[in-house]
Amino acid sequence: MAREWTMRRITPLRGIWRYAAAFGLVVGSTLVAEAMYRVFDTDRLSMVFLAGVLITAVTLGSGPAYFAAATAFIVYDIYLVEPRFEFTMNSAEDYLVLFVFLAVAMLTGRLAGRVREAQGRAEARARTAGALFRASEEFSSSDNEDAVRQALAQRIAEAGRGEAVVLHDGRSWIWPPGLTIPAALADLAARPASEAAVRESGWRLRQLRADDAMVGVAAWRVSSLDGRLADSPEDDERLVDVLVDMAAAAIARFRLAAERAEMRARAQTEQLRNALLSSISHDLRTPLAAILASVSSLREFGDRFDAEVREDLTLTIQEEAERLNRFVANLLNMTKLESGALTIDGVTFGVAEVVGRVVQRVQRQAGAREIVSSICPDDLAAFGDPILTEQALANVVENAVRFVPNGGRIEIWGQSVDGQIVLEIIDDGPGVPEADLRMIFDKFFRSAATSANQPGTGLGLSISRGLVEAMGGEVLARSRDDGRPGLVVSVILPGASS
Repeated sequence: MAREWTMRRITPLRGIWRYAAAFGLVVGSTLVAEAMYRVFDTDRLSMVFLAGVLITAVTLGSGPAYFAAATAFIVYDIYLVEPRFEFTMNSAEDYLVLFVFLAVAMLTGRLAGRVREAQGRAEARARTAGALFRASEEFSSSDNEDAVRQALAQRIAEAGRGEAVVLHDGRSWIWPPGLTIPAALADLAARPASEAAVRESGWRLRQLRADDAMVGVAAWRVSSLDGRLADSPEDDERLVDVLVDMAAAAIARFRLAAERAEMRARAQTEQLRNALLSSISHDLRTPLAAILASVSSLREFGDRFDAEVREDLTLTIQEEAERLNRFVANLLNMTKLESGALTIDGVTFGVAEVVGRVVQRVQRQAGAREIVSSICPDDLAAFGDPILTEQALANVVENAVRFVPNGGRIEIWGQSVDGQIVLEIIDDGPGVPEADLRMIFDKFFRSAATSANQPGTGLGLSISRGLVEAMGGEVLARSRDDGRPGLVVSVILPGASS
């Protein structure tokens, strides 16, 4: 309460001292006029007093200017008009001079005062616009709600020229730093019914509301600045209201953006789930149907089949079971890659051995397609996980087998380049349009130009890239360099020396 009494006392003193300063300017004008009266022996010194009134109006405003004009009128008549030191007017000319002087002084004071007040309003508007611009920049550049509330506390404290606190869910953001939150404000965070007590202690309150939901409470208290209150507390309070509304809008925008991102993520998840289920239903059904048909034939007619037919059915069961196993392994690898649970135990391994296993594994699916491997030198060694490397290469080669026609050729080249192992899988297939090259490693992507009649999930190349990148390598795709149709997939692995 003592603080509030001191503040209420300062305001009238400011007005008194403004008028005291105006009186001092009139006294100064009188001294200048006296000096000129003695030096030049003339009493035509009204312009000296008009100058004092003008200075008063420009520096102190209209009210003190009127006071200075009236005081100068009396001093001019008593001190300089003959007979001196008497308030008398002996002729019509005296009346005319004095009252014209008073009118000119009043008019000059009014005009100069209005110019000063207009300048003050313009400066206040400029300060307000600057404060709003800075606040808008801070609110827009903030990356979360807490940053917005902290920026709001700072801007409110600067606008109100005092102290500010923003409260929400038992947390607080203060300005200036080190401010001790009063007990009334601490209670407000938990019990809104204490708002009246807060206002009585000199704090002003404003709720932050976003979409009809309260997202915080802003509290501020005006304090003196160099022993003075703010020149326009009403304007400052309006500025605070605008700042609070801007902060609430920024918080609402953050929440809407978060909701929109969540909805987009849900939609993408649902889309991926539907695509995965659709692909799985086809890719699981095909090998299972072949396995069931072969097993049923063997059980019912096994004794009637000759050895060659039984061997063929058994081989079909094995191939389809391996195909199913690879598909399940791809799904598991994809899950591990997505969750970050895939761990790599790097070892040095022979590249030729891994490529040989891949060729042997895919050869049965190749049919009339020719698969040729060439590793130079034969003892080329890479660093990584040989099992995952085999899986990644097998996915690439199987993808090539799927698109290369019967009688076509698939070449696997390997060499060491700048300490890295570069494996290139070159096929004679239809190739991929340039626009689709950068997307063929995306999950579920299948080029419309080449995959219209081909089964598959669109996961193989995506998993290959994920496995190779997990080992510190890289997978790239380009069209063939010799002008023939086809695709070149480069698998780059860390060399054993690295």
